[in-house]
Amino acid sequence: MITSQFQYHKASSVEDAIQKLTEIEDAKLLAGGHSLLPMMKLRFAEPPYLIDINDIPELQGIELDGDTIRIGAMTTENEIIASDILQQHCPLLVEAAKLVADPQVRNRGTIGGDIAHGDPGNDHPAVMLALDANLVIQGPDGKRNQPANGFFLGTYWNEIAEDEILVAIEVKALKDNQGFGYHKLKRKTGDYAVAGSPVVLSLDGDKCADIRIGLTNVAPMAIRATEAENILKGQVIDEALIEQAAAQVVSACEPAADLRGDEEYKSHMAAEMVRRAIQDALQRARN
Repeated sequence: MITSQFQYHKASSVEDAIQKLTEIEDAKLLAGGHSLLPMMKLRFAEPPYLIDINDIPELQGIELDGDTIRIGAMTTENEIIASDILQQHCPLLVEAAKLVADPQVRNRGTIGGDIAHGDPGNDHPAVMLALDANLVIQGPDGKRNQPANGFFLGTYWNEIAEDEILVAIEVKALKDNQGFGYHKLKRKTGDYAVAGSPVVLSLDGDKCADIRIGLTNVAPMAIRATEAENILKGQVIDEALIEQAAAQVVSACEPAADLRGDEEYKSHMAAEMVRRAIQDALQRARN
């Protein structure tokens, strides 16, 4: 398939890109392109103007400042996988990036594009919820901070205005009493998840001090299973409690039936991904 005609601009800075977004109606940002370009070839999207933000220096890199990790929005999945900072301080992001699509996509696909595109099947949105990430967004009036919790509003719909850019993602380094898990069921390499779940929990002695459970591709957007979290908080987590939480996960899911399965199958697979992710997170937090 061939795209409709469009004009191409390579932005030299974030300000340059924002100016173009402000001046040109229906202009779109081009990050890794693995989501936008297929949509253009299928004529699901026909932007008249593309703004390439790949070579803007301030959108690159991974830095550790105190206990805060800043990841430039144009950081690729392979750069995340190779990052010593993330391997040591936030390995959940590394594990998630390894499960994104296939090596070709991971070589070009960016964390910012994955988040901002708003596809409920993308991996990073639910991971952002589990990590309680802060999203740094810049527009004509400057930068603002947007919690990931509340950012995702629906399918391809989020809290970024048409003249704004996601410039960075900030997450806290995991502490010794924290553990994580990420499980994703997919039919084949490169496919979106049937269902997926990242989990981050903190222990206070044997009790669960805090837990965040994200869900991928079982609702119009990435969601948190807050009722399931509430069952586990303040408790010594055992198999019975995990089963109660899993039942709440099934209730929280609103998947759409497609070639990956019907609503019931996807909801129960989400619960199974949560069970496994909680067990991994518990084991890591105890060690």
